[in-house]
Amino acid sequence: MNSFSPSAIDLSRRRFVQGVTLGGAVAGLGLLRSADAWSVGRNAPIAGSFHPHVLSGTEFALDIAPTPVNYTGVARLATAINGTVPGPILRWKEGSTISLRVSNRLHVPTSIHWHGILLPFRMDGVPGISYDGIAPGETFAYRFPVRQSGTYWYHSHSGFQEQVGMYGPIVIEPAGPERYRVDRDYVVMLSDWSDDDPNHIFATLKRQSDYYNFAEPTVPEFFHDVREMGLQRALARRRMWNRMRMSPGDLSDVGGYTYTYLMNGNAPAGNWTGLFRPGEKVRLRFINGSAMTYFDVRIPGLTMTVVAADGQDIAPVPVDEFRIGVAEVYDVLVEPQEDRAYTVFAQSIDRSGYARGTLAPREGMQAELPAMDPRQRLTMVDMMGAMPMDRGGQGAMPGMDHGGMSAMPMESAVKARHARSEYGPGVDMRVELPRSNLDDPGVGLRDNGRRVLTYADLHTLGGPIDAREPSRQIELHLTGNMARYMWSFDGVEFADAKPLHFKQGERLRIVLVNDTMMNHPIHLHGMWSELENPQGDFLVRKHTVTVQPAQRVSYAVSADAPGRWAYHCHMLYHMQAGMMREVVVS
Repeated sequence: MNSFSPSAIDLSRRRFVQGVTLGGAVAGLGLLRSADAWSVGRNAPIAGSFHPHVLSGTEFALDIAPTPVNYTGVARLATAINGTVPGPILRWKEGSTISLRVSNRLHVPTSIHWHGILLPFRMDGVPGISYDGIAPGETFAYRFPVRQSGTYWYHSHSGFQEQVGMYGPIVIEPAGPERYRVDRDYVVMLSDWSDDDPNHIFATLKRQSDYYNFAEPTVPEFFHDVREMGLQRALARRRMWNRMRMSPGDLSDVGGYTYTYLMNGNAPAGNWTGLFRPGEKVRLRFINGSAMTYFDVRIPGLTMTVVAADGQDIAPVPVDEFRIGVAEVYDVLVEPQEDRAYTVFAQSIDRSGYARGTLAPREGMQAELPAMDPRQRLTMVDMMGAMPMDRGGQGAMPGMDHGGMSAMPMESAVKARHARSEYGPGVDMRVELPRSNLDDPGVGLRDNGRRVLTYADLHTLGGPIDAREPSRQIELHLTGNMARYMWSFDGVEFADAKPLHFKQGERLRIVLVNDTMMNHPIHLHGMWSELENPQGDFLVRKHTVTVQPAQRVSYAVSADAPGRWAYHCHMLYHMQAGMMREVVVS
């Protein structure tokens, strides 16, 4: 498999990787980089004290307004909640009823969606589907019962406001005792920031979809391939990619050239720090609140035990690393024994930058910063799925990488059925034999020498919420035309699509087939997605499900929430480009 160092990318704007130490909001409103600002546990440093970045109780007032920020040495305006980016941590209690008055101080409409929260559809916060949104100068009162516990988050569902700072964490205490008693409890919220206007970024992608991609194949790489595999196979590889008008380097639409990656609102140079005493048990609630970035997370020197996925407790899984898709949530436990600092390292999937922080016994300590892994190319698995192999094990298409193909047996594949609407200018690729295995960590994480989490490792405690076998099935294909930057379900963009209809009370199965070479985090509002293994057995309950390139996944849904709901890819620019549907439960 080809790889190359991220240093090969033109990062003349290197400050976008490191950022500046100021970060956050300026002019006195700012983000607090200390551990206190992100502690949420009873035994954490803020216990018994009030902190403006953590709001607890049942009555909340949230103000949305422009706020000056400076992450890169250049002042910009963010769309902030209560003057901070991210917004305040909201602490709720399972079984209570929450009231939130959200006031819009902007000159444009806004909204807040409570991601992963089960609530009446009128409270879901999606303009045009659940309500009209919040007009400038107006206040909207959300009110709903809290029917769950765990780690969640909230964000704008209006335009590109999420990209410019409008998001924050939610921590819900269970009605009973916590399953895991810890000494420290921290939110670790990951996000991506750009000094560029997101409308400009989107328009640029529509004009030239690979504008931000500095990982396209180069002439030196071609000669490297010639040395490794010979001239004929190297030429065959290039011809094949050119014929499909695709690139093996399409890992991210937007990367470190324009993004600065943040951890709890701090650029890497800001170095958010969470404190501990050696021997303590620390809970870290990782939330990917980014607009477009998948992160690969590790803490060199510490094993992370994953204990919750998307707010739901799972059987503990010890790992060295995990990939967290856009909008996904993982809670992990760590137990640092030594009196030293540890780096919390979250590198972007395209290896163009990273977010970082520190766990340490004392403020001001830092650990060594690990080098980013080399960027890996997409392989046959990511393009063709479970493609049959020839007797020599080289596959039917010459010159291709077959990374991981030996782990993709044909019995795990189901021949795809493509809708007529997929055969049009909005679709540039269709996978005929998608793979259905869930034990693949994904491009860039395969066989890296570390224990890496996969969906196959996740098992929600207590089993499914509904033991009934689904009575019907809906199959949707995730489709796109990368060159035109068009994204859709079944080749139909949101503006032209009819709603999906669920019968209230039914148990149904949703099958998603990814006909593209990009990861897509798919979020169904209002209802849980109960992911199944290839045999149809329940694995894990999630609110956001990543579908890898050329992969088929299925999950069961209980249509227990009447109303109108959004259903979309959580890559913000993919959703805006059309990868979204409305679901009507009646």
